Amino acid sequence: MKGGSGGGGGVAPAKRRWRGLAIAVLFLVVLSMLVPLGFLLGLHSGFHSAGHIPLQRPSPSGDRSSHIDNLVRKLGPTLPKDVLKGFVNEAKNETSSINATPRTEQKKGIPIPPQVVMQPFTSKNISRINGKAKMKSDVDESEGFCDLKYGSYCIWREENREEMQDSMVKKLKDQLFVARAYFPSIAKIPAQSKLSGELKQNIQEVEHVLSESTTDADLPPEIQKKSRRMEAVIARAKSVSLDCNNVDKKLRQIFDLTEDEANFHMKQSAFLYQLAVQTMPKSLHCLSMRLTVEYFRDHLFDKELSEKYSDPTLQHYVIFSNNVIASSVVINSTVVHARDTVNQVFHVLTDWQNYYAMKHWFLRNTFRDAVVQVLNIEDSDSYGKATLSHLTLPVEFRVSFPSNDSAPAIHNRTQYVSIFSHSHYLLPEIFKNLEKVVVLDDDVVVQQDLSALWSLNMGGKVTGAIEICSVKMDQLQSYLGEHSFQKHSCSWMSGLNVIDLARWRDLDISETYWKLVKEHLWQQFFTPLECRNEQVSMKEGSALLATLLSFQDQIYALDRVWVLSGLGHDYGLDIEGIKKAAVLHYNGNMKPWLDLGIPKYKEYWKKFLNHEDQYLSECNIDNELVLRLSLWILGKLRAQGAKC
Repeated sequence: MKGGSGGGGGVAPAKRRWRGLAIAVLFLVVLSMLVPLGFLLGLHSGFHSAGHIPLQRPSPSGDRSSHIDNLVRKLGPTLPKDVLKGFVNEAKNETSSINATPRTEQKKGIPIPPQVVMQPFTSKNISRINGKAKMKSDVDESEGFCDLKYGSYCIWREENREEMQDSMVKKLKDQLFVARAYFPSIAKIPAQSKLSGELKQNIQEVEHVLSESTTDADLPPEIQKKSRRMEAVIARAKSVSLDCNNVDKKLRQIFDLTEDEANFHMKQSAFLYQLAVQTMPKSLHCLSMRLTVEYFRDHLFDKELSEKYSDPTLQHYVIFSNNVIASSVVINSTVVHARDTVNQVFHVLTDWQNYYAMKHWFLRNTFRDAVVQVLNIEDSDSYGKATLSHLTLPVEFRVSFPSNDSAPAIHNRTQYVSIFSHSHYLLPEIFKNLEKVVVLDDDVVVQQDLSALWSLNMGGKVTGAIEICSVKMDQLQSYLGEHSFQKHSCSWMSGLNVIDLARWRDLDISETYWKLVKEHLWQQFFTPLECRNEQVSMKEGSALLATLLSFQDQIYALDRVWVLSGLGHDYGLDIEGIKKAAVLHYNGNMKPWLDLGIPKYKEYWKKFLNHEDQYLSECNIDNELVLRLSLWILGKLRAQGAKC
């Protein structure tokens, strides 16, 4: 009995304790719901949204106002005193203007301290004087919203804002694009026939304007009115209830047509680019024809100094070219920088078409004490077996390969490797009495004296050339196939080559070359079409393969300070390196005599032209001055027409 009564007496206090805890928890839950609700209801009349200052409201008690004031001080951001002072003064001025209302509209109560509204920092309310930022009083609300949303980007945008070029033309194109998208849907609605007609008329007018104008300067004076009319018509079209699917389909059609047009223009530009690269400009063709006619008309005395042409003690330079101006620049730049020109002899090897033009040009122009001989490599009567059916110039191969294994194709490195052509292998036969020559391509410019090349000891090698270690032999396997190359050896280039003709004859390099060409052509003839390399023609591929095999282990590496290559394709060459190089090589498609040549490199080539020559001016060879004058006259005529 005692044990049972003792157990019942212990349960009752325990139940009372649990009941007390449950009541306490319930009270805390209710309190947690009421406190936020009371806080929100209490701040409803005290806090306000950014951008305006609320009018003072009557307050039932001073405790409530002081409570809100304390909360604002605790929750408000901390600002420097000098900045906060300006804001407070501005807020006081606004508050005083509010308090200036009639007393009948105000009610008695405890005054609320003036609210400080933070204005975002914009470029319009900051002025920089001597590098220090100062606040302005005028604030643009739209800029303030931008800064509030995007931060310091808006300040940077204002400081670096650039004016859009030809903005009106771009705006008209955008309007035309949108109008074309809405027109088919509007035209199907009979009730909108008037709007459809206006839309069609505006489209035709804008199309006519854009067909004759590519820049804002070409636009007619009344274009602003047409743009506003088009904008108004588009706004009316957008207000019409349409099936969005029809507009979406039309937009997609226009997009597809625009994409097709862009692809067409891209292919067309690529074709025209190749056409400009592989054909002779009209101005150069004009010069060649004029010189040929004048050669047979003037009957100038042809000074044949045969004793100098075959004297092995002199410095002989050989140039393969069918370009009068290019070969003239090579000779002129070499002579200008030479210490002694009495010992210089230049041999220009060309074809039948340009032979007489070359003869007449070099008879009319002298290059100090140097002598120039023009030879026709296609004249079998003069050179017998040492002739070709046509002149072949140094062959250039475009080699592209990734800078690393993970690099995308757009970041591929590109090199133009130029090598000897078939014509080069006739040198030992054409110049039988000479033992050493320097071969210059017609796309080079000489900037230093080259006399040091004649005392060069090549250690029994046949030719001295610049090696390109960025292009290894194993990287040319796609062009050459599997052959016995030293795969990790560097490739080499033509452009500036010192050739030991005596050593060439001893090793019979020419015979080896022709034998390799025949073998390669014979192999390619029996190779299936799908297995051939489409990037290289059979003739060019045979020249590359045979040249590299013929001169394997016979190349003397010249110091890289002699030649800087890449001026015909590489935009990123160092200007200081260009000025220090002895020879500049414009290897690549963008030759300096073409309009598509790289402008910043052209000046090193153009300064060796004779700008006062009659034929150059008549054929517009150096047409930069003429072009500038034409543009100036055209601008004057347009200005006068606009005034009228």
